[in-house]
Amino acid sequence: MADGTNLEIVKGIYEAFVRGDIPAVLAVFAPDIEYTEAKGFPTGGTYHGPEAIVESVFKRLGKEWRGFKAIPEEFLSTGDAVVVLGTYSGTYKATGKSFQAPFAHVWWLRGGKATHFRQYTDTLLVNEAVKG
Repeated sequence: MADGTNLEIVKGIYEAFVRGDIPAVLAVFAPDIEYTEAKGFPTGGTYHGPEAIVESVFKRLGKEWRGFKAIPEEFLSTGDAVVVLGTYSGTYKATGKSFQAPFAHVWWLRGGKATHFRQYTDTLLVNEAVKG
């Protein structure tokens, strides 16, 4: 994945998620990546480095949600940044409630590696599923 254009690299991240191939996702993360989930999202906050992202975001989503998905619908490339528009969905295990919410992800890349990520989403829709 790291040999293509920024747009191809980011598309590859989502394709790897669909396959459940987390090592392929992490392979394009810079060692010092800054990864920001929206305030109010269940995993909201800023995380530094792939290990922190796996522990604080990916593992929690896998443990707390059934069928959690981030489905990209549009990719917009602007030089060093790629914006991805799509839809989240999933069912919160503790409440059995499902949700769908639009998202915007912004990825910044340098030298074939993702250096920054920022998530934008309607956290109210997500939290309605969490709170039941």
